[in-house]
Amino acid sequence: MLVVVNQPHINNFIIQGVISDKDLDFLKKHFGNSMTIEDENDTVDYKDTKWFQEVESELTPASNLAFYRKLSNMTQKELADRLGTRKQVISDMEHNRRTISKTLAKELASIFDVSVDRFI
Repeated sequence: MLVVVNQPHINNFIIQGVISDKDLDFLKKHFGNSMTIEDENDTVDYKDTKWFQEVESELTPASNLAFYRKLSNMTQKELADRLGTRKQVISDMEHNRRTISKTLAKELASIFDVSVDRFI
């Protein structure tokens, strides 16, 4: 949603993004006709964008593993310890030198609290 306020003695300002109903009601009450609202229906789901489709096509179980490990601020060694394996195994999986088994994918999904599909 995009809200634009144009009123004398106030510099124009724009609020863009998710706006709570409470905040929107406040803006309507104080700025009335000086405010325009672009409908949420004018937005596009990010999954429908060409950018997302290109990025998604490049995602692999290996890149997802590296992404979620780094997002969790975990080293390869720390992840290996949690899985009861060696750091080299994690490195090999992240660099596509070793596949991720279904059993290991389930454990990774549990550790990172994501869908198992991310690692299969």
